[in-house]
Amino acid sequence: MHAFGKLIVAATLALPAFVVSGDTLGAATNAAGQPTEQTAQQVGTEEATAATVTAANPSTVIGRAASWYVKVHVTGMNLASTDVLTVADPKGTELYRYSGNPAKERAAGDSPATPSDTGFWAMSVTGDTAVVTLRAKDGGAPSALSSARIDKITRGFTDAEFTARTDAQTRSICGTNDYKDAVCYKTSNPTEFAKTAPVAKLLRNGSSLCTGWRVGANNRMLTNNHCFSSNPQQIEVWFNYQCETCGGTTSGTVTKVLASEVLSTDYGLDYTLFSVTDFAKVQPFGSLELDPRVPDVGEQMYVVGHPAGKIKKVSLKDDQSPSGNCQVGSVKVDGRVKESDIGYKCDTEGGSSGSPVLSAKTHKVISLHHYGGCPNQGVRIDLVHEKIKSQL
Repeated sequence: MHAFGKLIVAATLALPAFVVSGDTLGAATNAAGQPTEQTAQQVGTEEATAATVTAANPSTVIGRAASWYVKVHVTGMNLASTDVLTVADPKGTELYRYSGNPAKERAAGDSPATPSDTGFWAMSVTGDTAVVTLRAKDGGAPSALSSARIDKITRGFTDAEFTARTDAQTRSICGTNDYKDAVCYKTSNPTEFAKTAPVAKLLRNGSSLCTGWRVGANNRMLTNNHCFSSNPQQIEVWFNYQCETCGGTTSGTVTKVLASEVLSTDYGLDYTLFSVTDFAKVQPFGSLELDPRVPDVGEQMYVVGHPAGKIKKVSLKDDQSPSGNCQVGSVKVDGRVKESDIGYKCDTEGGSSGSPVLSAKTHKVISLHHYGGCPNQGVRIDLVHEKIKSQL
């Protein structure tokens, strides 16, 4: 698995104008000193391709060396009722299956798909190679009547491509970069580590990248309003995209689902509450609790997220604070609306937008991170809670 994950690229590159790169909000200020939104940060590309699978040629391999994911677009799929199309990594450890018409309906056991005008986008495969195979549901040879075409893919930039881009800038590292892999705190800070599992990476079929997290016991997730488009199915939600060893370069097995429905959203408070498909798959990762109060200035805190799309990190230490730990620097500061935010100097990057900010005292969420620029800012969770409490 590629160590430096970035963002999944669009099924279409014509994106709504309001979508911006995670955590780029507040990276600059206008003449009035207010945070300004930045343009979306592209971290992948779409490519045309041509491949067909049939009974005579039931498998094709699509690889892009050093890319961190490959996502295929399927068009002209005609399957006999006895057959399935699978998209998998070379080892078959990550495998998605499709039958019937995934652009409109999904049979039992099928994987989620994002509809398009001419077919559907399959779930992404982590790594630089996707294997597309036509086969019978019992594993045997497919029907001679079955076929499918792959006409395009999206794939993540390689490290070299990402580094070469002038828009790939770190804007919200305050002083020294102090965040660490989540697993680095498994032994030293077991309570904080236990709060990392419900946090997921959001990969939108476009050029924005964010973090989201499960809230409460039901099928509910929170992220920023600026992380969503009008079509929730454009967003993949990745759980367990985190190292198994401190300083490692690969993730454990990732569980992927799609966003399903927007339940509540607010521009001013920059939040979106949404549900996901296949909730049973992600339910075991647990959830976070809200702490609906205005935190104290100086209260220690930490941020869990996917800065720059990287494997999950925890911002716990802060070389800019007297204690050496992340702490609340200010409260009731202006965000998108007056007095909506808290400020801090925990290290974040593009992709951290939507991360939970947790109190080190209660280990519950006190803020929803959304602005960068040092100081960084998060929306007060007490204000968000008032909007969503009836839907949790």
